[in-house]
Amino acid sequence: MSQPAAVAAFSAHAEDYTALRRRLVYGYDDFYGAAVEVVGSLTPPAERVLDLGAGTGLLSAALLAALPGVRLELLDASEPMLDEARQRLGSAIAAVHVADMNGPLPAGPYDAIVSALAIHHLEHPDQRRLLAGVHERLRPGGVFVNAEQLAAPVPELADAYEAECARRCRALGATEAELDGARERMRHDRCADVESQLCWLREAGFHRADCVYKCWRQGVVAGWKAPS
Repeated sequence: MSQPAAVAAFSAHAEDYTALRRRLVYGYDDFYGAAVEVVGSLTPPAERVLDLGAGTGLLSAALLAALPGVRLELLDASEPMLDEARQRLGSAIAAVHVADMNGPLPAGPYDAIVSALAIHHLEHPDQRRLLAGVHERLRPGGVFVNAEQLAAPVPELADAYEAECARRCRALGATEAELDGARERMRHDRCADVESQLCWLREAGFHRADCVYKCWRQGVVAGWKAPS
């Protein structure tokens, strides 16, 4: 599926998207919290942060709660999703970029560039190109953090990943209709496994790359740009 099709699919669910995440993203607090911790560990502290595929602003809101002085810039192709983010984040938003992640990124430099459950909508070659652009727009010593949906490391584990994720979501109250809807939206996904993502980060020029959190299909990968 094309990225415009994915944007349309998510725009249609903008109003209920936030509530759905609590039921469809198991380990929600640990997942988002790990991403926030990486940004919070920067020295000097992060001041300017770009959120790619920002959606309704959930990751940015978690960052703002931990780093109250941070200046947030949001990039997303969905106006309905960004409207939700504007309501959530208010004056903490320094800029909004209504744009496709396949296009040019804002100039930067940024202390941190983050993303949550968005980059996997791009084809793999486009994901790799995006990472190169992200690296260019970080300040020396800056960090990229991607809280992402992961592929199983081998095809034989794909069914086990699906079954365990569905079990956990049901335990959080997700209905079968919500799970079916999530599976339909996942037709737009082009997920990659952890090892591939770490390799792509190193190819893009990141000095260090690591997976700082993983629970089945959900993981947080990070790349640090070398200090000057």
